[in-house]
Amino acid sequence: MKYFVATILTKGKKEEIGLYADNKQEAKSYAKLKFSGILIKVAEAQEPFDVQLKRFKTTFLSNIKKRKIKPDALIAAIRQLAVMTNAGISIHDSLSEIANATTDEALKFVFSKVAEDINAGHSISAAMKNFRYELGNLTIAMVELGEKTGNLDEALYSLANMLEEIRANIIKFKKAMAYPRNVMIAMAVAFTILISYVVPKFKSIFEQLHAELPLPTLILLKLEYIFNNFGPYVLAGLALAFIIFKYLINNYEHIRYAFHRFLLKTYLIKNIIKFATLSRFTLVFSELIRAGIPIAEALDTATSMVDNLPLKKKLQSVINTVEKGGTLNKGLEETALFENMIIQMVRAGEDSGTLDTMIKKVAEYYKMRFDAIIDGLSEAIEPIMLLIIASMVILLALGIFLPMWNLGNAVQGAG
Repeated sequence: MKYFVATILTKGKKEEIGLYADNKQEAKSYAKLKFSGILIKVAEAQEPFDVQLKRFKTTFLSNIKKRKIKPDALIAAIRQLAVMTNAGISIHDSLSEIANATTDEALKFVFSKVAEDINAGHSISAAMKNFRYELGNLTIAMVELGEKTGNLDEALYSLANMLEEIRANIIKFKKAMAYPRNVMIAMAVAFTILISYVVPKFKSIFEQLHAELPLPTLILLKLEYIFNNFGPYVLAGLALAFIIFKYLINNYEHIRYAFHRFLLKTYLIKNIIKFATLSRFTLVFSELIRAGIPIAEALDTATSMVDNLPLKKKLQSVINTVEKGGTLNKGLEETALFENMIIQMVRAGEDSGTLDTMIKKVAEYYKMRFDAIIDGLSEAIEPIMLLIIASMVILLALGIFLPMWNLGNAVQGAG
């Protein structure tokens, strides 16, 4: 966001106040809502160094502290909001009531702030965009759908159902990962204990031999030295690196883009991300089409809830194709993300005027593919897990026993 200085006339005195906005028009609108007095002018300016430093500290700390709303709490809140909206209660009062009743501190804070912004004249979707991290892109996309169609309660009911489906997939994913995770943790603990307590016992023996040690043994001795002398520093360094990496990912788009592109090339993870994204994209898109939203606008809204930046860029190219007069199936085909069968289904839907039905079937297909990946996750991870375990066992075995075998051979040769 850019830095602007608003000149305000208050009680006969001019006052200059700094603020952030995407453009000058947005800065003017924000200044009129936020500051009392007469707005004289708004001009883009160089952000002062002390303000830059303060913003860095605030952003850094907020990125460490901020956390998403618990899924169960968010789903319950969305359902409550849908019921209250359907009953004719104002959005502001509904949000305030839910914020006061909830025990989830993150939800209480977000809904209270959103209610305040609505009271200041912002739309609910615009207010929620300030909390994209906490609420998620899907929530904002579905709320925008409700605003555009005038059926906010229906959109919120659909959103709650989608969030429940996503929640069920996350639970299924965690269950599938439980066994491999526990095995790897057990192996890591065992390896650490062996490195810390068993290898030092052999170290003194190896030193007495004064023999040339094989590579596996040298690796073990180096790991033992690092663990026992720099263990706490290594852990602190890893923790600091994680915090810095998280900050960079959250605040620098080019770094986030590179990381997302790397994930799309990673074994197994690439399929999980791809099919989860396409499932949600087509699901939201089908809801928008069914509600009568124009295709280009529906694509724009559905694409806005995509988290992975390379996939988002490809899907945004579909909007350009459609806006230039091209067909939807052609735009989807150019992304190289969709199978030929899907392209044919979309083409048939466009030709027959049943695009909403076809897109819904496409969404069901991608949901089925995603569920199949999650169901087979344990089997897919097993080869990797076995390879890691085998590598650790072989390193320990060769590192400890090779020098002994060499010593035994030397003694036999001398005899």
